Amino acid sequence: MNTPVIEKVITILRQEVKQWQVPIITLIAQTKNDPYRVFMGTILSLRTKDQVTANACEKLFKEADTPEKMLKLSEKHIQKLIYPVGFYKVKAKNIRDISERLIREYHSKVPDEIEELLKFHGVGRKTANLVLTEGYKKPAVCIDVHNHRILNRLGYLKTKTPHETEFVIREKLPQKYWIELNYLLVAHGQHICVPISPKCSQCPVNKYCERIGVTKSR
Repeated sequence: MNTPVIEKVITILRQEVKQWQVPIITLIAQTKNDPYRVFMGTILSLRTKDQVTANACEKLFKEADTPEKMLKLSEKHIQKLIYPVGFYKVKAKNIRDISERLIREYHSKVPDEIEELLKFHGVGRKTANLVLTEGYKKPAVCIDVHNHRILNRLGYLKTKTPHETEFVIREKLPQKYWIELNYLLVAHGQHICVPISPKCSQCPVNKYCERIGVTKSR
């Protein structure tokens, strides 16, 4: 698959995503346009289903939606608010630590550069890139295991890890598609291109897909 074909895929998914529920972090960005909420929500979303993340974000942000308010909550209380997200105890500590550091070193403002975001404990490239794309609408390439899988399944890439996928995308895909790529593929992966037995018969881009690695489909 070449770049003109992936551009067609993106154009089709851009229309299809309107009928699907968008990923929770995209929804947070669309409703509040607040980089701090996007940052904290992204931390909560790691290895956690969207609905669980959404519930945790609602409870947490009702009590604390700024770094200053977050520091008024104890770690135990944050744990209670965000349970049952995955690794909720670790995430509660990270949320407090990050909030404290934002106040101390960044005047409570979430950095808008990937190098600065990566300095925070527990923040990897996926989180940093998502904060940039959803929190600041800056071109960045957010890749997780799911859109890494889809890009390889389509036949657009032949990469072994999400980390490798990110840097190949930076070289191969025009920058104008970077911001929307993640949420389009995540939504597509949640509803159609699921990991096991994808719904190929319902897929709006099946004629462009090489179905690499697909042994069983619906």
